[in-house]
Amino acid sequence: MMKIIFYCQYVFGIGHLFRSLELVRALSNHDVALVVGGPEVEIDLPSHVKLVRLPALYMDEKYTTLIPANPEWGVAQIQHQRKKILFALFEQFRPDMFIVELFPFGRTIFGFELLPILKAIRKGVLGGVKSVCSLRDVLVEKRDPIEYEERVLHNLNELFDFLLIHSDSEFLSLDETFSRSNEINIPIFYTGFVTKKPARSSGKKIRETLGIGPEEKLIVASAGGGRSGYKLLSSVVDACHLLKDSIGVELEVFSGPFMDNNAFTQIAAKSGPGINVTRFTKHFLDYLQTADLSVSMAGYNTCMNILTTRVPALVWPFSGDQEQGLRAERLSHLGAMTVLNDGDLRPERFAAMIRQGLTGKPQPSVSIDLNGAVNTANWLESLIKQ
Repeated sequence: MMKIIFYCQYVFGIGHLFRSLELVRALSNHDVALVVGGPEVEIDLPSHVKLVRLPALYMDEKYTTLIPANPEWGVAQIQHQRKKILFALFEQFRPDMFIVELFPFGRTIFGFELLPILKAIRKGVLGGVKSVCSLRDVLVEKRDPIEYEERVLHNLNELFDFLLIHSDSEFLSLDETFSRSNEINIPIFYTGFVTKKPARSSGKKIRETLGIGPEEKLIVASAGGGRSGYKLLSSVVDACHLLKDSIGVELEVFSGPFMDNNAFTQIAAKSGPGINVTRFTKHFLDYLQTADLSVSMAGYNTCMNILTTRVPALVWPFSGDQEQGLRAERLSHLGAMTVLNDGDLRPERFAAMIRQGLTGKPQPSVSIDLNGAVNTANWLESLIKQ
């Protein structure tokens, strides 16, 4: 058994947090401290995981400015407090392993707290700790890719012992979005994609709770964390209003916990019989398991949820960078989802696509490794034996 500190800083959405949650759940043979540094989100943790919340910071849409979740605190004050908490945790917990989500491939602005810890580990000040980078499948474009890749390689090769990539190398490999991957000098392990598996009977319970009959269609619409989801969710509500007179439709909308209050209020004002708008549910996967159609953005977690439940899906990728679009296009080629463009969000067009989606069969099973959490835990077990 090892003591593991797992660091996750989410700044815009919630995908990084929920992927990290699945990973720490799988580490059930170990003593885990999960360190989170974003705005508070309701989560359930198993008994082997201790939650450590740092004073929360997030970022603007351009990922250039740190914003305190508590406006009464200044950023410099929060940074000082966070560094103190992290070093105190290491001294008290005495971990064998430090797993860092995304950094140094991203979250560079959080180097103020991560670089001192990682350098102290390298110097042996904090004991015999192994440092591991936990990375998703696709990296976003950078303004200066040459400087970016040089900096990543320096920090990765100097400060880390292992790199875990939560992807299937046959489907999406790191070299597609990081051109100098051949210069990574530490061991790399592709874990497969990380996703939660649904309980068998949970979907039936959802339908019973909602009072949905066997002939009615359930549509689940979602937007991840919610900061970029207004256009999609507003459009799907409008489209479903057009459909309700012709087919029996129940629409459950989950805006995401971070959607702007005004935007959420505008969408919620359009709710009514058969159209329910809420911010968040801990049972999202259960809803997808029993849904007849999913309408969503194309973040890592949602796409993996779609694959594991095999629900017919329409996805509208975030246009601010390449990440969601690249993933969604690859999956659409396998028949796993249909990609929407901006023109598809016009109410009449959207209603027609929803109607078509509701007539479809469950998506075909795809030959992609979805056992990333278990594979990660197994990899750690093999590391202990070595």
